[in-house]
Amino acid sequence: MRPSRLAASGLLISLVLSACAPAVVQRSPAEIAAAQNAALLASLGQFDQAAQAYLALATQTPSLADHYKLLAAEAYRQENALDRAAPVVAGIQRDQLTDDEPLRLDLLRAEIALHQHDPATALRLTTQTGLAVPPDLQPRLLDLRAQAQAGTGDFWSAARTRVSMDPLLQGMDRTQNRDQAVSLLAKLGADPLKRRAAAMQPDDRMLPWVDEALGRLGVTVAQAQPNLEQAVGTLVPGGSASVREGYKMPARVALLLPNSDGWAVAGSAVREGFFAAYFQASDTHAPRAAVRVYDSGGTAASAIKAYNQAVSDGAQLVVGPLTRSEVMGVLGQASLPVPVLALNHSDNKNLPAGTASEFALMPEDEGAQAADHMAERGIHSAYVVISNDDFAKRSATAFKAEWQAKGGQLAGSAQIAPGNVNYGSAIDALNAGSAGDDAGMFISMRPEQARLLLPQLRVERINLPVFGTSHIYGGSDNPTADRDLEGVEFCDAPWLFDAQSGLPSYQDIAAQLPAASGATAQLFAFGMDAWNLVPYLDWLRSHPGSYLPGATGQLADDTFGHVKRVLAWMKFQDGVARPMNGSLEMDNAPASPASGASAPAPASSTPAPALPAGH
Repeated sequence: MRPSRLAASGLLISLVLSACAPAVVQRSPAEIAAAQNAALLASLGQFDQAAQAYLALATQTPSLADHYKLLAAEAYRQENALDRAAPVVAGIQRDQLTDDEPLRLDLLRAEIALHQHDPATALRLTTQTGLAVPPDLQPRLLDLRAQAQAGTGDFWSAARTRVSMDPLLQGMDRTQNRDQAVSLLAKLGADPLKRRAAAMQPDDRMLPWVDEALGRLGVTVAQAQPNLEQAVGTLVPGGSASVREGYKMPARVALLLPNSDGWAVAGSAVREGFFAAYFQASDTHAPRAAVRVYDSGGTAASAIKAYNQAVSDGAQLVVGPLTRSEVMGVLGQASLPVPVLALNHSDNKNLPAGTASEFALMPEDEGAQAADHMAERGIHSAYVVISNDDFAKRSATAFKAEWQAKGGQLAGSAQIAPGNVNYGSAIDALNAGSAGDDAGMFISMRPEQARLLLPQLRVERINLPVFGTSHIYGGSDNPTADRDLEGVEFCDAPWLFDAQSGLPSYQDIAAQLPAASGATAQLFAFGMDAWNLVPYLDWLRSHPGSYLPGATGQLADDTFGHVKRVLAWMKFQDGVARPMNGSLEMDNAPASPASGASAPAPASSTPAPALPAGH
């Protein structure tokens, strides 16, 4: 990242306002006119001519020569002509400068030193103590310091400096700075980073960055679970619903969802959930955005077109798109003039832009949280049995990575072939008959397969505690069939079990809107959360420990704009899936049911699809 990107606007302001010399010096009308002309040239981007004009003023006005020389050098810098700025800077007497000019001179000297491959001098100039640094110059100072630290081989300090810059930046500057911070950490190597991570406290602000760098190096690290301290939306004492803490509603929101063949049903389910929550939010009498829906088309190109149209139409926040290819297209743009809440994760290894958040229903989340849940239960050895579908494979991969990262032992694994009803060979492959008291089993499969597996395990006298993903639940209570799943614990979206207080009744909504039940129920809940996140995105990102009690889980935003879901745990008891911890708290959210209004009709009545890729 060029330092000029970080402070270009600040320098231009300095140049444009340069006609205002120190007030203690009496200035002639001719000097004032000449200074104004130089400032005009700078404002028009004619930096070389502006520099020449300032140098002429320096010759004509000895009492302000250093002031004008500094402005000339800054104009040369804006022209990317540091070699021409260097001799001008060398002739400036620092003690003749006033206000922020000595600091600006030091920054120029540091930048010239870096240009001349002298990072030690640049580091000395950018680490002076006792300097008062105006807010508009802080990013530039820190950027030059980070470059100097990296130039001297101190990659750790350079990365820490860039992390401290993060909240000061916006847009592309922030995106580039984040990528550089992670790249600097990656240069340290995997083993040194792992040792540093092991010595850090959980709340160390560098830990997420170290984990990100380790991931870039191909190292699997245990997922840090969000610290859920305070739900958003606390009522300000004496206020109305419109002044809930953290609530910041944009005036216009665009919803980008695919309406093409293959994606119409999934997009419709998310859209219905989104508007169900939108209508329910009217009960709080808090301000709501005007929402406009765009067809994202299902491809990267069509999603980019829809995003640009939404921006042109005045959207202040874009929610969506939904498919992974669409998200990669939108988030892969050079700039995002309007913030995005993407409804999937990108395959791109780079961090999302500083104005983007990513929210998704990921199989990996369920696998990793199952590993954490089993570890919390005191289990140290795990057997893994899954079906052969993509969801099961991805959740199992995440389970194994998280389990091993937490020090757990993998005792065996097996995969069930489609159409097979005799799981004897899979059970034999586990060799679980002699499992110890600290062993458990992770499964990821549909309920029909689980109802066959559990009885066959019991016949083989394998009585391990079993933990599963949301796919084990059929979408509605079936006590007769699900008695075979007795005692199985699984993670799922809390709203589907009316386990999240403050939200409208799941049973009531499902009775009115078919998309809220069956195979699309999770997508419907996902859409609800997409709307409920809208007014709290900024608050979640800037207040670690805050969370939104959502339909799909407790939602928190991490350092890099990834919305993390903490799922609820259910257990089959007497053939019925029940929340293990009762209802989750949401003291400050409205508890009234949804209004009678309904979401727009589904765009298609074709059979419900599997969750989109990435969900």
